[in-house]
Amino acid sequence: MTLYFVLKYLHVVGAAVLLGTGAGIAFFMLAAHLGGKPAVIAGVARIVVIADFIFTATAVVVQPITGTLLVLNVGYSFWDGWIVWSIVLYVITGALWLPVVWMQMRLRDLAVIATADGKPLPKEYHRIFWLWFAFGIPAFTAVAIIMWLMIAKPQIGFF
Repeated sequence: MTLYFVLKYLHVVGAAVLLGTGAGIAFFMLAAHLGGKPAVIAGVARIVVIADFIFTATAVVVQPITGTLLVLNVGYSFWDGWIVWSIVLYVITGALWLPVVWMQMRLRDLAVIATADGKPLPKEYHRIFWLWFAFGIPAFTAVAIIMWLMIAKPQIGFF
């Protein structure tokens, strides 16, 4: 087994984890939200926050390490257009993901409070949920594009 294979495998698995965890989290959060039951939302959001810290955060750390090592191992240039755009999209995704994690924790907390008080979800919950949803669309799209760039390696001029 070569170093290239190990790096490529870890990089592809990391990308799949980012895309898959993102899709799973979005599905479960949306399904819980549409159900409208604060107790269910609290439980789902609790698990989603844990999953984000275990899976997404790990992949977020691994991706730039394995990507950098692959570039160096294979001999690509960091200035190849597809690599530059992958990095740009990765930074954008991270900038969107960090507030999303906070939003998930806030949604969880608001649902826990509503459940404990036996009240409906407050307006703040709904405002944050739709903001969370709005942040998720470009973040998920960016990760999907990064995966395409990794696979296709298109000749793209950056400047």
